[in-house]
Amino acid sequence: MTIKQVSVFIENSPGTLAKVTRLLADKGFDLLALTLADTERFGILRCLVKRPDEAVKALSEAGFTARITEVLAALVPDQPGGLAVVLEALRAKSISLEYCYSFARSINSDGGNGAALVFRVEDVSGAVMALEDSGVILIDSVRLDSL
Repeated sequence: MTIKQVSVFIENSPGTLAKVTRLLADKGFDLLALTLADTERFGILRCLVKRPDEAVKALSEAGFTARITEVLAALVPDQPGGLAVVLEALRAKSISLEYCYSFARSINSDGGNGAALVFRVEDVSGAVMALEDSGVILIDSVRLDSL
């Protein structure tokens, strides 16, 4: 039930992020979601794209260090406390988040706008079980590719 996230290690200097996003655009990769964490010298761009294996190949061929990371994505109800429901399901099973970020697209079954939480945990199978037991809907790669 995991999805593939592209993680790119980039130098923290003016224009580097622009180069990465231009390369992805020129190769036809639409950024579905992204987050950027930085330090003084480098950053990690984490993103969701269709065809992630091809994106990593294109980035690597251009000299960037890129890899696939398995993450989970869950639908978050568009209401106050929607995120809390997801996080409480993980907390109840003592599952810690390594990081998370969200994105909005037309992801609800009725075609309306909704939000998704993308997150990385150490105990993936435990997280899947905890979320499914709590009624949280997970997004698989097929659903992600349809966005």
